[in-house]
Amino acid sequence: MPPPTADATRERIIDAAEECFARLGVAKTTVEHIATAAGLSRATVYRSVTGGRDELILAVLLRNLRRFLDGLAERLRRQRSVPEAVVAGTMDAVAFVRAEPTIGRFLAPEAAGHMQAAVAGAVEQVLALCCDYVRPYFERAQRGGMLRADIEVEGTVEFLFRVITSLIVMDRDRDDEDTRRFLRTYVVPVIAGP
Repeated sequence: MPPPTADATRERIIDAAEECFARLGVAKTTVEHIATAAGLSRATVYRSVTGGRDELILAVLLRNLRRFLDGLAERLRRQRSVPEAVVAGTMDAVAFVRAEPTIGRFLAPEAAGHMQAAVAGAVEQVLALCCDYVRPYFERAQRGGMLRADIEVEGTVEFLFRVITSLIVMDRDRDDEDTRRFLRTYVVPVIAGP
């Protein structure tokens, strides 16, 4: 059997990190735990993941984000209305983060310091990934006159990212219909225009 490739080893380490974060929590998981779970030496983990634990936290988050964005991109392809796409996509993102056990663990207070350190330098990477997924939909909507002509995809994604983050962090005990009404009233007009 040929030796595993560097990509295969990295995926094995990310799988082990995700399993350890789920079992032990982000704050208590060490590189030693991850190496043991992956069946590798710590040295191999450090060679494969030069950013250590913070890089692994981000890698797990990005992998889960890609999974969510795959589903969102498919939904956007089927959506005909920009306002409803904005509302549905925002609601989906908030629900995903709240319900996804892996993401939820990273937002727990015990992980906050680790999460902040891991993600602080990677916000641009997260935004770029989100832009890559929604760009085709937004460009098509803009060409069709359903999106304001004077806004850029990157700025729109950043704006929605900030709205989603605030809805997650500052839960005002709105039910889903109240949140949809809030989005239609205050967020949709900024993107779709009058």
